[in-house]
Amino acid sequence: MDEPRTIVFGVPVPSDNKLFLAIVVIHILLGIICVISGIVAMLSKKGSPVHMRSGKVYYWVLLLVFITVIPLSIMRWPLNNHLLALGGLSSLAAYFGRKFAQRPRPGWARFHTALMGSSYIFLLTAFYVDNGKNLPFWNQFSQIFFWLFPAGIGVPIIIYALLRHPLNRR
Repeated sequence: MDEPRTIVFGVPVPSDNKLFLAIVVIHILLGIICVISGIVAMLSKKGSPVHMRSGKVYYWVLLLVFITVIPLSIMRWPLNNHLLALGGLSSLAAYFGRKFAQRPRPGWARFHTALMGSSYIFLLTAFYVDNGKNLPFWNQFSQIFFWLFPAGIGVPIIIYALLRHPLNRR
């Protein structure tokens, strides 16, 4: 038996439940803000007002993304339980990454870099695992690719930042 489907922003969503769809739209919009603010934080000068502001936006919007994934996962349990786990890991990494930046101690920048980078990897992994199969170009890859691709790109960037960035070398 096929599930009912609705197209939201060009992507098929496996539901026609109005509440589910309303939460999905909010979740998608928050996710876009999260991805953009994360990129801005990564590319801005560390410690600058832009970095701190975009980092705060990333953190708080990520929390809202996680809050919206909870009812979405419950409404489609157990089909979306992996997305709840990825959302939890992303939020947890961001929480501890932010804590290290708020209470700087020796080595804090390394933990902040690794945790915030990991948070972003988990966020993108959830997106690709859930949506990759429906996206043009990406739909030619296997499901395992969507699980590994964000880490395959993100982990080397985190390692580079840990080895090269002045805050992390102190």
